[in-house]
Amino acid sequence: MSLSEDVRNELAAIAPERECDRLAELSALFHFAGRLHLLGRGSVSVHLDVAAAAVARRAFALLRSFGVGSEIRTYRRHAFGQETRYELHVEDGGELLREAGVVDARLAPRERPPKRLLGRGCCRSAYLRGALLAAGSVSGPPSPHLEVRSESRAGAETVAEIAELRVGQRGDGWIAYAKGLDRIAGVLAAAGASDAALALEERGVVGSTKARANRLANADTANLVRTGRAAHTQLEAVRRLQRTQRLGELSPKLREIAELRAKHPSLSLRDLGAKCEPPVTKATAHRRLKAVSRLAQR
Repeated sequence: MSLSEDVRNELAAIAPERECDRLAELSALFHFAGRLHLLGRGSVSVHLDVAAAAVARRAFALLRSFGVGSEIRTYRRHAFGQETRYELHVEDGGELLREAGVVDARLAPRERPPKRLLGRGCCRSAYLRGALLAAGSVSGPPSPHLEVRSESRAGAETVAEIAELRVGQRGDGWIAYAKGLDRIAGVLAAAGASDAALALEERGVVGSTKARANRLANADTANLVRTGRAAHTQLEAVRRLQRTQRLGELSPKLREIAELRAKHPSLSLRDLGAKCEPPVTKATAHRRLKAVSRLAQR
């Protein structure tokens, strides 16, 4: 199950008790997934087109809480994976649409819900929840991204103002979006998907820990490779001096470090320095072996 499905399922399971919250959530569902049809004589119908059965059931329950009946139908898309979609057909829902700020008194569509509908913080959270249910998607690491798709710029800007999102254009439509784990987790928590927000943050922590572990492992491997190559070069220099019988020409300190390298081919510079009499630092051992290598190349 994708992260988007997890978020939709969690949000769809929330059943707000306040009528204002139910109205705000339903308003967002109408604005972001609805299609209006004027029937004449003051009547209007609406179709809600959603991607998940849980969202369809949630919309059905919201409509029923306002005494409005609906019919759920399914169809299969001919493109984009041929997934199943869910349609709610609502007949003669003009009064509810006016209350939800989807149409005005003349049944003309509204681009934005009225301010009265989003006056409270709980109502704004409910509207955000409805927008995510209707047209939202979320992806986690390594490229976390949240967006709400809208056919109009006004719709995207409404969600962006509620959740402090960015607005951008995509094709013929618009999106309100956020990037970054902290920002996305905050949006999900504001909509009520606290479990999804925690799961997303956990993914981020695990991902960053794995990335740091990989960087450290790669650094350790690179250090081992460099150390091994340097030790091999030093050992070859010592052996060259031994073959040409020039080892005895070295000063006592250089001869000591050269003999230690020949005796301990894989020992680190720090450990080689500790075996000297008296012990020397890693930097001193490195300088002495470097001098041995220069003499061997002559």
